[in-house]
Amino acid sequence: MKSVLLSRFLILLPWVLIVIIMIDIDIKRTIWIPVAGRSSRALQQQQQQQQLQPRVARTGAPRVTQSQNQNQSALPVIYAITPTYTRPVQKAELTRLAQAFRQVARFHWIVVEDSTTRTDLVSRFLARSGVSFTHLHVYTPRRYKRAGMPRATEQRNLALTWLRQHRTKKDPGVVFFADDDNTYSLELFEEMRSTRGVSIWPVGFVGGRAYERPVVSGGKVVGWYTGWRPDRSFATDMAGFAVNLQVILANPRALFKRRGSQPGMQESDFLKQITKVTDLEPKASNCTRVLVWHTRTEKPHLTNEPSHRKDTIVIEV
Repeated sequence: MKSVLLSRFLILLPWVLIVIIMIDIDIKRTIWIPVAGRSSRALQQQQQQQQLQPRVARTGAPRVTQSQNQNQSALPVIYAITPTYTRPVQKAELTRLAQAFRQVARFHWIVVEDSTTRTDLVSRFLARSGVSFTHLHVYTPRRYKRAGMPRATEQRNLALTWLRQHRTKKDPGVVFFADDDNTYSLELFEEMRSTRGVSIWPVGFVGGRAYERPVVSGGKVVGWYTGWRPDRSFATDMAGFAVNLQVILANPRALFKRRGSQPGMQESDFLKQITKVTDLEPKASNCTRVLVWHTRTEKPHLTNEPSHRKDTIVIEV
């Protein structure tokens, strides 16, 4: 009889132990309890309202460990100025840029919308981008949006004003005009980081040619390989140069001109205010390598949108 009871006890013992362990694990689990008097839905709505409160400039920064910060603190900050405007491919364009920018050390993205307010789409995008940023906005008057008029003048000038108001002579940095319809190699940012005055390099798919570039001899720019207006003093694209932050601060009146500047001439008109051709610093192996391309995302075909039933939910594209 005793042997029968013992055998049954030994059979049941493992199962009893398993049940005890499962109960113990379940008790130790953290249980989320809503704050008394507020539902989870109400808390979410409050957080969303706080995120969308208007500010003069919205900024954000990714988390950086202490060891990373110490290793990178000696590097000049790269300030990339990106004008942008609402259109079907806007988020796709910004996503391509963010994928590159988040891999660059000591990088700050100044995004300026052509809008009367900061849009929800760009605000949400930047908050999730993983890139240190400042979010600004300024509306371009309608009279300046006609065909043949220079673009993004107000947006670039606002970004320059922000830098002059929020940075000092103690801040090492390099300013770069990163339009949202370009594609950037990571090598480009390491090339420009050593800019002492104004640096310059080739750009792909501009001027009706495969690329445009400064012609370099003896380490100096002596001419321009271009397919459009070779008579320009600085025959380069907006993505073809970078400026040391201290040069920007030392020339407070240097801005992109609205009056008297023709399309395609804004780069040259701006550079004439801050440097000379003989002082340019050739990068990218003496301007023999293309590290940035004016790719332009193809305009999407949306002709079927008006004639078909709308989706029952709203999806951000």
